[in-house]
Amino acid sequence: MTEVDYFLSPLSPWVYLAGRRPFEVAARHGARMVLRPLDPAALFARTGGTVLADRHPNRKAYRDQELRRWSARLGVALNPHPRHFPVNPAPASYAVIAAQAAGGGDLAALIEGLGRAIWAEERDIATDEVIRDCLAQAGFDPGLADRGLLAGAETYARNLEAGVARGVFGVPTWVIGDEVIWGQDRLEFLEAHLAGLG
Repeated sequence: MTEVDYFLSPLSPWVYLAGRRPFEVAARHGARMVLRPLDPAALFARTGGTVLADRHPNRKAYRDQELRRWSARLGVALNPHPRHFPVNPAPASYAVIAAQAAGGGDLAALIEGLGRAIWAEERDIATDEVIRDCLAQAGFDPGLADRGLLAGAETYARNLEAGVARGVFGVPTWVIGDEVIWGQDRLEFLEAHLAGLG
């Protein structure tokens, strides 16, 4: 079975906009999606990116336009300036790691729920209450928010190293072997690659 490594952060609006689509693409081609949450600020620092607060106003303005355009095209509610952004993505990432290891729920729903909490519901995904609610809504044991924190932290750090080693510089990114596909607007390339067309 083909394995798709999905490098992501639950903090990213682009991961939120990708939503279920990457999971659906993988399922159509019998591929296994493996979530690899990482720290986007650390990734930028390692690969030449710039966190939003330090970007030129022109880049910030264009980002706002792109978020507006894509949320309209996809029919996804999104506030480009939510109350709880940025926040520490580590606790939510640890929960994603724990949920993937535990199984029994819907990982796509968990990623969607965490994104919706920030970008549409004005909730803080660094809080235990919100993380537990998102886990429960996706069919996972909400107690995963409190378990395996050390293992989650170790995996989170390993994911960053693996991402840098494999050519990742932003999220969302899907890596299949040596093929790197970055951006929710490039899912057609993931589809084509898994179909053996590109």
